[in-house]
Amino acid sequence: MDQENKIPAVTEDLLMKSIRTKKSSIALSQSSDEQRCQALLAMADALSKDSSKIIEQNSEDIERSQRAGLSNSLISRLKLDEAKLNDSIEGLKKVAFLSDPLGKVEIDRELADGLFLQRLTVPLGVVGVIFESRPDALIQIASLAIRSGNSAILKGGSEANLTNLAIMSSLIQGLEHSQLPSDSLCLLTTRQESLALLHLEKYIDLIIPRGSNELVRFIQENTKIPVLGHADGICHLYIDSKANLEHALEIAIDSKCQYPAACNSIETLLLHEDIAAPFLSLAIPAFEKLGVLLLGDEMSQSHGILHKVSEIDWSSEYLDLKLSIKVVSHVDEAINHIRLYGSMHTDAIVTTDSEVAKKFMFSVDSSGVFHNCSTRFADGFRYGFGAEVGISTQSLPPRGPVGLDGLVTYRYFVKGNGHIVSDFSSGLKTFTHKDLSNEIKS
Repeated sequence: MDQENKIPAVTEDLLMKSIRTKKSSIALSQSSDEQRCQALLAMADALSKDSSKIIEQNSEDIERSQRAGLSNSLISRLKLDEAKLNDSIEGLKKVAFLSDPLGKVEIDRELADGLFLQRLTVPLGVVGVIFESRPDALIQIASLAIRSGNSAILKGGSEANLTNLAIMSSLIQGLEHSQLPSDSLCLLTTRQESLALLHLEKYIDLIIPRGSNELVRFIQENTKIPVLGHADGICHLYIDSKANLEHALEIAIDSKCQYPAACNSIETLLLHEDIAAPFLSLAIPAFEKLGVLLLGDEMSQSHGILHKVSEIDWSSEYLDLKLSIKVVSHVDEAINHIRLYGSMHTDAIVTTDSEVAKKFMFSVDSSGVFHNCSTRFADGFRYGFGAEVGISTQSLPPRGPVGLDGLVTYRYFVKGNGHIVSDFSSGLKTFTHKDLSNEIKS
């Protein structure tokens, strides 16, 4: 069976949902900055009022998923306790007070006497987001979509169905209390709908998948709609010969253990041969105390790593307390390893040598390259974006954590007074191409 036949046809119900969401996106694109800010604050209030119900529904989702044998890493992503929900609500409020991404004048130019060009930022239209496990992602995505003037069709994993329904109910209540159309947000609940969504290129302008490698690759291969996302989160930390070992250990532990189920946690630790022995003498007991399974190459095993790493481990995203370790002879070997096995997500170096750091930073072609800090900082909230709709590891922008600026495009506006190209072709008029101030003309 070919891939096309695996995707179910669009039902009338899904088609009508898509049409309503598309119509809402037009109204939303014409809303004011104040209207969109107030809508987000109303959504935050509704989530706060319904927090007990949302947490209760999440507990039911967790119990059902545990009975079904869902992995510990996915259970960790699924869990939405009071602290995590409150953080999400605070993040939503912060998005409300970010500067308006719409109507920014990127180019303001006089083309000729009385003929003007402007390039302004505008919404994409309708964003389709398919995500797994993390119900707090629904809050982040919805807030960024509304703030950037985009409607959104969302589909979460079945393991979080009850939580997502409760969250969406609150978000819709918030929209209903604002002046924005409640159809701006649409939640799909079945796998058939999420697959059929891939056929809706007429109504959806961008798809953002957040989930497993299999999910992302399947979507990329089976839709005509542009796809923004990353299929792997294979992140590396390289500890150089001139590293502060105390800082290096703290950074390594944070990068792996602070939240191992995250896509920005490290899966491979690269060690310069000059510091491998003293570093591992500190790191092995520290990691083992935290329950991390260490896998090493031949050299690192000679320094005390018990388990042997396999070739497939270098390209594996564990999302768990498991870490591959390799000893290298030079920064170039570390860079080459990352180029071969990395996923262009986030990679870091620990060193006090500024020249080595510079070489690493400009040679590793990842969306995030860090110096002397944890890879866990690769996050839209931590970057000051308020939230993120996902991480993009593609070379073209947007790249890295995608916030408001990643959800807008631009449009060219040209205003004249009876101007025609023939006058310029004949030499009656000439172009001036003079850049002007960034004031929007009426």
